[in-house]
Amino acid sequence: MKKLSILLVLFVIWSANSQELEKYKKLYPNAVFVRLQQEIVINIKLNDGKFDIRKDIFEEDLYLNESANYNSKRSLSYSSFFDLDKIEASSLSYTGKKYEENKVVDFNEKNDLNDSFYDDSKEVSFIYPKLKKGSKTNLRLSYNIKNPRFLSAFFFGDFYPVINNKVTIIADKNIEFKFKEFNTDSTQIEFKKKKKGKNFIYTWTTKNNKEYDIEGNAPNYKTILPHIIPMITSYKDKKEDKKLLDGVGGLYKWYYSLVENINKETDDVELIALVEELTKGKTSDLEKVKAIYYWTQQNIKYIAFEYALGGFIPREANDVFKKKYGDCKDNSSILYKMLEIAGLKGNLTWIGTRSIPYTYEEVPTPAVDNHMILSYEENGKTYYLDATGRYIQINYPSSFIQGKEALVSYGSDFKIKKVPVISANLNTIVDSTFIKISNRDIIGRSSTKLTGYIKNNMFYNLENFRKNSDIKELYNKRFSKGNNKFLIKSFEEINKYSYEDDFIVNYDFSIQGYAQNIGSEIFINPHLNKSLSSLKTKKDRKHGIEFDYKKQYSYTNVIEIPEGYKVEYIPESTTFTDDLISVKFSYKVDGNNIISQQEVILNFILLSVEQQKTVNTIIEKAEKAYKEIIILKKK
Repeated sequence: MKKLSILLVLFVIWSANSQELEKYKKLYPNAVFVRLQQEIVINIKLNDGKFDIRKDIFEEDLYLNESANYNSKRSLSYSSFFDLDKIEASSLSYTGKKYEENKVVDFNEKNDLNDSFYDDSKEVSFIYPKLKKGSKTNLRLSYNIKNPRFLSAFFFGDFYPVINNKVTIIADKNIEFKFKEFNTDSTQIEFKKKKKGKNFIYTWTTKNNKEYDIEGNAPNYKTILPHIIPMITSYKDKKEDKKLLDGVGGLYKWYYSLVENINKETDDVELIALVEELTKGKTSDLEKVKAIYYWTQQNIKYIAFEYALGGFIPREANDVFKKKYGDCKDNSSILYKMLEIAGLKGNLTWIGTRSIPYTYEEVPTPAVDNHMILSYEENGKTYYLDATGRYIQINYPSSFIQGKEALVSYGSDFKIKKVPVISANLNTIVDSTFIKISNRDIIGRSSTKLTGYIKNNMFYNLENFRKNSDIKELYNKRFSKGNNKFLIKSFEEINKYSYEDDFIVNYDFSIQGYAQNIGSEIFINPHLNKSLSSLKTKKDRKHGIEFDYKKQYSYTNVIEIPEGYKVEYIPESTTFTDDLISVKFSYKVDGNNIISQQEVILNFILLSVEQQKTVNTIIEKAEKAYKEIIILKKK
């Protein structure tokens, strides 16, 4: 009877485990795992006017298929603002009789240098042992949040199913909050608030949140996933009300307190001499700013690493000049000082990259920005100077801050400005190609001109290559025409690495087997460039799609009519246009040449799902035009 009882218990356990696994496999057939439990508890206390904030996290996952082992590795980030006090992790593998716990004992820590602003991030990684189908994992974390301005968002959905999700804030009754919701309209969130002793308890719960799709080039997950950002607006200390995050003014006041005392030391004599040399002979203020800005891009190496509030306080310009490296704040610091030495005024500027979807009004906390640049104003125009990059012309902001709000410092005052989105006609490829037909091959000569962000990106790529053969291979890929038999034979570069001038590459090439000879006729497709097709999105796409910048292409192909042939057929010129995209094809005979032109304007950096349908329709029309051919016939 005893053995029978044990077997019965084991069967019940096995059956429960099996049923749970099959249940979630059926509910979420495409998921690798489901999060059975996700709970966050934040305790916020006030002790003599100082905050004591602790954040505890518990996660339990169930793995649904044999790919569980590929998800064994896990990594977590933290910093001096989010000090990781405790971490416990284990995997539980079902042996047929019971769950066997395998605790993680090796945790590897390293610095995480991916961010440009909160620079002291660290990463801890570990591996869950013996993960397989039906396994579970448990993870417990405890953080000490050092600054009350840095309460992070909590999410009610992810790119995997979350069955039970609960967030609890237990806070001193003297603390006032504001909770800002994002993307929560279609999520059922149950919210409760109750008083218990000297605390208020805020609780949010959700159940059975389906997984969100991961799609390439989608906007940042913060624009998709439902989440809430908690903000401590004020608190009472000894019966005195004190403000903390009381709007943009309060945020700026704190920011300014961190930078108002920088660069007070005597200017380095070598730095003064450098500024004088750079600005010598420059007849306008803007020319002086250019010279200083471009020197900083070229000579101050960008390294993103700081610690604690050093992630918000720029280094002294003298130190940056001596070391020749710094992060975004340090680059802004030396730019500010160098302009000041030249008798010019720059403005420190906080800004969020396009990965952050919030405005300063919505989220007046450090979560709204992650970058610092310098602004310069002249004749009513603002120039956004980001020296962390290279080859960026003064008229262009960094591509990743286009359209974003900028918090510009004017001493004790500030302004919020909107960074412009650079128009398509300033980011161009202008390609002129002359073609001769030789039997079934074509022999060509091209001149390709690049401007704006397209030029910048090409320069970034070219920095990785030294050998002429490697550069030629890069151009073979970037300037590819016709088919995969396109081959550049020789090339020359004009204005390479120039900030102000257009970059031009002239090259000779051949494409084997591109023309078709049938009887007395030659058939050739005049469209050597069909790049539009790569922009077409899937019809079942669920999220928007983001691009680095607007752009414009112009392709002109001049085809020499072979001796003894005449033009039998050329396509009709046609135009497909919308506010988002414009495509124009034109064809004409000019003496002994056929001139085929393609003009493309891509007037967007973000396409919603509906806008993708509009763009897809025009691309499909263009793809039909791509199939048009020219027919030449023997006289």
